[in-house]
Amino acid sequence: MHVRRGVAAGLVAGVLLAGCSSTGDARTTGGTAGAAGSTAPGETARDAAGTFPRTVEHDRGSTTVPAAPERVVALDDSLVGAVAGLDVQVVGHTGEPAGLPEVFRLPRTEGSTHVGTLAEPNLEAIAALQPDLIVSASVRHEELYDELSAIAPTVFTATTGPAWKDNVRLVARALGREEAGEQQLADYEERAAAVGADINAAAGRPTISLVRFLSAEDPARLYARASFPGIVLRDAGLARPARQDVDEFAVEVSPEQIDAAAGDRVFYSRYDVDDPAAAGRFTGNGLWRALPATTEVSDERWYTSVGVQGAHLILDDLAAAFGVDPHRA
Repeated sequence: MHVRRGVAAGLVAGVLLAGCSSTGDARTTGGTAGAAGSTAPGETARDAAGTFPRTVEHDRGSTTVPAAPERVVALDDSLVGAVAGLDVQVVGHTGEPAGLPEVFRLPRTEGSTHVGTLAEPNLEAIAALQPDLIVSASVRHEELYDELSAIAPTVFTATTGPAWKDNVRLVARALGREEAGEQQLADYEERAAAVGADINAAAGRPTISLVRFLSAEDPARLYARASFPGIVLRDAGLARPARQDVDEFAVEVSPEQIDAAAGDRVFYSRYDVDDPAAAGRFTGNGLWRALPATTEVSDERWYTSVGVQGAHLILDDLAAAFGVDPHRA
């Protein structure tokens, strides 16, 4: 952390503090927001932007958002995607200084300022942007909630990853964009069902196996139903091998157990593409070579691009792999 609690509070005194209030530590993830306004004839741009001020229940309690946010700092890539995907400007983000991952380089992230690493957001840089909303997750920045709340109204999800749909809904409530959020998710789920139906028809309901190679020292992971790509496969109605057809995040296996990855189609990725040993000790043995059909996919697209944008990328790759209509609008 770059700025201590007292210093951060001093930096922002009188800037946005009056517009922000929070109570309790209820950890009621995805609680209901205040009443949202209906869209009147002729209203278009922001679903009438809901009704403000509104109180948003979230993982760290309750936060009052005084007006429709227009300048948002998002401290996790998946939340960057959620905000920008709902057509609201992201003015600050964490991560690599080189910029956001390609999937999150959206019109509403252009000009966004790097405000430190995911592990150590720079509170002084965040305050300088004068945001009217900050979004993050307790799993990322629980200890910074008070400092962030002193800068601007702050809303926290509980976690990231498998909770991505609920996180889109929570961000949509904070932005006054509930209708747009629900429509975005409905459009994705409709597309997933269409792509999955075509794959099942073309390939006779194949079982889809997911394998991720992490490092030369780590076991391989077989990703199950509660993982991000596992959720996409479930939404598409695609079958999984028995070992992965469980409501868990992942199952770890050694090179001697890699035959547990067997499926009609195995999609694998390498977290560290610069380390050939990470995958080599698995893919170099006979058990792997005996698997019927393996396809390498982008780790960024399938595992780190968590959100609606990344889910669509997985559907693109699935459609291409099976030669079916991608059903892109």
